[in-house]
Amino acid sequence: MDLQRILCIGGGPAGLYFALLMKARNPALEITVVERNRPFDTFGWGVVLSDQTLANLRAADAETAALIGSEFHHWDDIQVFFKGRQVRSGGHGFCGIGRKRLLNILQERCLALGVKLVFETDATDDQAIAAQYNADLVIASDGLNSRIRQRYADVFKPDIDLRNCRFVWLGTHQTFDAFTFAFEQTEHGWFQAHAYQFDDKTSTFIVETPEAVWKAHGLDQMEQPEAIAFCEKLFAKYLGGHSLISNATHLRGSANWIRFPRVVCERWTHRIDVEGRSVPVVLMGDAAHTAHFSIGSGTKLALEDAIDLANEFAQGGTVDHVLEGYEARRSVEVLKIQNAARNSTEWFENVPRYTGMQIEQFAYSLLTRSQRISHENLRVRDTQWLGGYEQWLAGGKPVAPMLMPLQVRGLTLKNRILVSPMATYSAVDGVPQDFLLVHLGARALGGAAMVFVEMTSPTPEGRITPGCTGLYNDAQQAAFKRIVDFVHTQSSAKIAMQLGHSGPKGSTRVGWEGTDEPLESGNWPLLAASAVAYGEQNQLPAAMTREQMDAMRDQFVASTRRAAECGFDWLELHCAHGYLLSAFISPLTNLRTDEYGGDIEARCRYPLEVFRAMRAAWPQDKPMSVRISAHDWAPGGNTDADAVVVARLFKEAGADFIDVSSGQTTRTAKPVYGRMYQTPFSDRIRNEVGISTIAVGAITDADQANSIIAAGRADLCAIARPHLADPAWTLHEAAKLQSRDVDWPKQYLSGRDQMYREIAKQQQIAAAANAALAASNNEETH
Repeated sequence: MDLQRILCIGGGPAGLYFALLMKARNPALEITVVERNRPFDTFGWGVVLSDQTLANLRAADAETAALIGSEFHHWDDIQVFFKGRQVRSGGHGFCGIGRKRLLNILQERCLALGVKLVFETDATDDQAIAAQYNADLVIASDGLNSRIRQRYADVFKPDIDLRNCRFVWLGTHQTFDAFTFAFEQTEHGWFQAHAYQFDDKTSTFIVETPEAVWKAHGLDQMEQPEAIAFCEKLFAKYLGGHSLISNATHLRGSANWIRFPRVVCERWTHRIDVEGRSVPVVLMGDAAHTAHFSIGSGTKLALEDAIDLANEFAQGGTVDHVLEGYEARRSVEVLKIQNAARNSTEWFENVPRYTGMQIEQFAYSLLTRSQRISHENLRVRDTQWLGGYEQWLAGGKPVAPMLMPLQVRGLTLKNRILVSPMATYSAVDGVPQDFLLVHLGARALGGAAMVFVEMTSPTPEGRITPGCTGLYNDAQQAAFKRIVDFVHTQSSAKIAMQLGHSGPKGSTRVGWEGTDEPLESGNWPLLAASAVAYGEQNQLPAAMTREQMDAMRDQFVASTRRAAECGFDWLELHCAHGYLLSAFISPLTNLRTDEYGGDIEARCRYPLEVFRAMRAAWPQDKPMSVRISAHDWAPGGNTDADAVVVARLFKEAGADFIDVSSGQTTRTAKPVYGRMYQTPFSDRIRNEVGISTIAVGAITDADQANSIIAAGRADLCAIARPHLADPAWTLHEAAKLQSRDVDWPKQYLSGRDQMYREIAKQQQIAAAANAALAASNNEETH
């Protein structure tokens, strides 16, 4: 099909920008934008674009970018007000522009290029209006409440998630010289304001609060003037005598207070029949997706949708090929933004989680809430501010957060990096061999504060595979003591034992022969909370009797005493990943009808019995942690809300740390992976329960570890795969930071300074190359 006529239904940023880009590149196209409002109607205030987005606009159409840029109000600083204090940091690089002015610029540019703009036309029937304009392509840019998306919902398959806070979009003539976050506590809870200036006399002022707080103040029953007066009084200290203004006075009651709808669609393109012709309909902007206003990316995504599709058409190819590429690329980019937006949204939905912090850490947590802005990124933005924060956090000279020491009971860890427990399948009859000595010894010499032994069973039948370790006889104890002694005498690292029973996931092959797959022969009987197999191919375990539960508890205690005799510094109980104790905690695997089944407290009863007995047998000056699956990632399973309950119960039982993992409790689990994807669970548990946590999962570099520790999302970071690839990961990451705060083994000191010099040289070369590239880019884009 030749593309001759394009119809954009909806005259917001997406539809207008796509229209002008296509017309600028191919003046022969007939392009019409149909909009139900008048040219100067708009119900938003200012919109925010980053410096990077502005650069994308310049690359797409320099003339339009120049017009928009001339109207920008630019700022670099973010200012946070909290508990009577304030923190200000710079280098953030944002631009604000009135939504009305942005639309007018796009409208004027469309008209100058010959795009037909049709206002005050409500396109209630997309097929009829597509026929009216004989369209070859329909862009569904009809916004958040898209009728087109709704009409073809069976194809687009939208997922709409209404978030938990209520917010109102207001304006004020108070001007702010920084992007301002202000937090105010009331008798019912916390409110926050997001404020930023977008022209020489006007600022956006968004007020947000959880729905329960909103209702407790009766805002759901107030008319607009009364609610605005409430907000003016609450935030009076920031308004400088100016009033708050609504531009949605047509709405009655509390209708202007909304819950943010997160929209994501499975498909973005669809073909409809228009008088016998097959015409593609393409979602764009808010019709296809939304991103919470707290990361300011809604307009950015709409404009970049338009850029992507216009660029793809410019490359040529069939319409179907172009649209397939657009959907594939943009859906991935949007997912990235939405993941960040979800983290940001949840931060603002749970402000009370962080209000126990001092403003220094509260502000750092806010700035890094999306996990897109990292520790080193903040250093680039504002070196002085970050250095001051590092000094405040360390209580002395500035130290990289991951290299700060930590005292737990009678144990001092030299830094915040741990080597995660990793199954090596190298034991013989449960006895660790020389491989495990070398494996753990090398990593103990590699700079980490502590190394974890892989999950070790208190019984022969509790091993996961025939190659897994046990601690139930003297030979095993002697072999472990040899490893402990090596770590203690040859390094400054500590060493931890992790005890756990495989339960329904036992009697399986070693990892390289098939993870969680049953043995081909020689299987041993399995025990579990209930007779629920891990998978169809796994054998059915027997539900534990009370006598078996008592015996198992005593076997855990016996192994605890052996671990103490070996000299281990730390003990962890494994209650995660579908193993025996995890199988009690998850409702997917615990179907018991006695006192050990039912609600979450009952399901935790037996794991808590085991933990308390171990704690009583373990030296009181040594720490104990518990590893849990904070989310089952499966329908009907535990969620992070349940994990808070689990963590609180173990804290009451005497746990010092919660090691926060997730999943692996059922084969049907569908985790949502990503960098640091389990850290939000650690964050919630640490700051709601008030217990120290270990963050695990896709933490790959010092920058991420520093961000996690500095923000108070965890107290320790456990690193697995990077330590497999590089036993000296901690030393190397510290060297990249040019930090000498790490404790180097004396055997390595002769090579340390040479490594620092080599890394510094590589960084200088990279910096020069980046500077040259930036200069080249500047020449091309200005």
